[in-house]
Amino acid sequence: MFSTLFKRLNSASIKGSTSAFLKQPLQNVSRHIQTSITGDSQTALQKLRNQLRYYAITEIAGRPYLVTKNDKVIVNRLRDVKVGDILKLDKVREIGSKDYTLKGSPYIPETVFNINATVIEHTKSKLIQIVKKKRRKNYKHSRSLQQLKNIVFIFVLLNYWSKIYNKVLVGGPQRAFKDFKAYVIKIVFRQLRRLPSVQEKINKELGSTLASMEHSLLEKEAGCHSHLTLPEKGLTEERLMESLHKFQNLKAADWAGGKVSGSIYHGGEDLTRILAEAYKIFAVANPLHPEIFPGIRRMEAESVAMVLSMYNAPATGCGTMTSGGTESILMACKTYRDMYKDIKGINYPEMVVPDTIHAAFMKAAGYFNIKLITVPIDPVTLKVDIKKVERAITKNTVMIAGSAVNFPHGIADDITALGKIAKKYDVGLHVDCCLGSFIMPFLEKAGFPSTPFDFRVEGVTSISCDTHKYGFAAKGSSIIMYRTKEIRKYQYFLYSQWTGGIYASPSIAGSRPGALIAGCWAALMHMGEDGYLKSCKDIIGARKTMEAGVRSIPQLHVKGEPIGPVLAFGANEPLNIYDVGDKMSARGWNLSAIQNPSGLHVSVTLPWVKSAEQFVKDLKECVQGLVDDPSSGNGSTAAIYGTAASVPDKTIVDDVAAGFLDLLYKA
Repeated sequence: MFSTLFKRLNSASIKGSTSAFLKQPLQNVSRHIQTSITGDSQTALQKLRNQLRYYAITEIAGRPYLVTKNDKVIVNRLRDVKVGDILKLDKVREIGSKDYTLKGSPYIPETVFNINATVIEHTKSKLIQIVKKKRRKNYKHSRSLQQLKNIVFIFVLLNYWSKIYNKVLVGGPQRAFKDFKAYVIKIVFRQLRRLPSVQEKINKELGSTLASMEHSLLEKEAGCHSHLTLPEKGLTEERLMESLHKFQNLKAADWAGGKVSGSIYHGGEDLTRILAEAYKIFAVANPLHPEIFPGIRRMEAESVAMVLSMYNAPATGCGTMTSGGTESILMACKTYRDMYKDIKGINYPEMVVPDTIHAAFMKAAGYFNIKLITVPIDPVTLKVDIKKVERAITKNTVMIAGSAVNFPHGIADDITALGKIAKKYDVGLHVDCCLGSFIMPFLEKAGFPSTPFDFRVEGVTSISCDTHKYGFAAKGSSIIMYRTKEIRKYQYFLYSQWTGGIYASPSIAGSRPGALIAGCWAALMHMGEDGYLKSCKDIIGARKTMEAGVRSIPQLHVKGEPIGPVLAFGANEPLNIYDVGDKMSARGWNLSAIQNPSGLHVSVTLPWVKSAEQFVKDLKECVQGLVDDPSSGNGSTAAIYGTAASVPDKTIVDDVAAGFLDLLYKA
């Protein structure tokens, strides 16, 4: 059907040179042909015109030509095609400097069959660009996809590079290498854990450790009757009181004698009686319903106001009461996450904190999906490295934090320097004063060295303070403070579309114990400024006595320069500080073990005021005993922390910790 067309094309090329034919527009050739072709040929020609993606094969000057829709031809020697075929090209692939592979199928109205055509020779001229142009049209989508892949690859590469860069920039090359080495060992160890023999041994050791913990925990409860179901008949008051006193008298550490680090922040028997009376009066109160319990609302507001004043908040200062330091910190982190998502559009929030920050920040990062970036501390001062804090800040940073004082070492970070960074980069600065609470604000008045830490420092936007620690309120009360109400607004949970009515909650809990609010208010009012000033003098005085005693022992060293109520100390090699702790435990002292680096920690409370000198005496004797007989060490604490430090996969340590928590709920 196309024979007439191709013969005409062939005759046209014979009359003139090949180059002249190449310069003729297709429409001129078509016009010349239309004057002599039949109706059937006209139909065939129309089909050829309509198939813009088709190529015609014709013979010109005795050689096959590939004619494009733009009247451009490439001289080719084609196989497996004949004059009259119309190729529908699906792919054009360059296989060499002169060779192309054309893959497609011929278009034949009556019969359709598959055929391949291969270009084995072509002239090197600008006409080759026509093929590339056609390829560009046919494969625009493919190249776009390839470009997209390249862009994604670059972003992935930049992501990993930024992580490596930040690790080195913030932590330093030594820490980065150490972390990388630990990561590799961890991966290898995890793979080894998959081996049945290895997993069996780990499970055996884990079971043995948990069994030992269970025995140690439950042996103190010997003689107690188990109550796993409700009694058929309720107990009389007499029997109930008998059971309560029995629980009270179970063997426990001597906190009243001043031998327990922190834990019990006791303000005296008189204050305990007052707190109990306040609890009794407001036992059923719930601040969720201020219209029913207006007195609770008033006491909570006044408690917040008193602590704000103590921390020198501006007139715009505000806050809320929470259940403890952890909730106060959680609320601050949640607040900054939501605030900067609203103000700056940050969807992937990050917070920059010291290595020594309280674990509640790690909990907040896990709860609220905030990326946690920890910054090393100065090895001498044990304060957070300010330069590395600034290096760690990115466009996604919503907050930084510091402690006054931190739990591990009792050191106050440089809050003034952190405030300057917070203002420079327009991020929130939270100061964790949960442990410093009612000690830090009174240091200066008591005549002890202090450091700027409160709202007088520019850049500080929130502070947490535990009233249930050195404020001597009952356990379960803390204050989270903000510089302005505009910040505090983001702490609230508000939901106006609930079918149960408009719901608004200031913190995590809905219903809260009003009795604890009453107890907190009662403690603040009973102690007063003079009472807290006296307790500050007594507690810091006891800490200084203990610190001097530790410094007098050649085998020990104090961690940094503490200014608050905490004393932390370590041992010089070859002495193991955990062995010292075990020796002290045998004498009734309950000290807290810290790690990275190893040490012992004491949060000095009022009961320690009377036991400080005895502590120093016993400590000297325990250290001397280990010096005289090193084999007398190797106690349980040394074994636990020594094993934890040597295990490359910390998930095993996590399994032990989870097992311990499980034991707490074993009746």
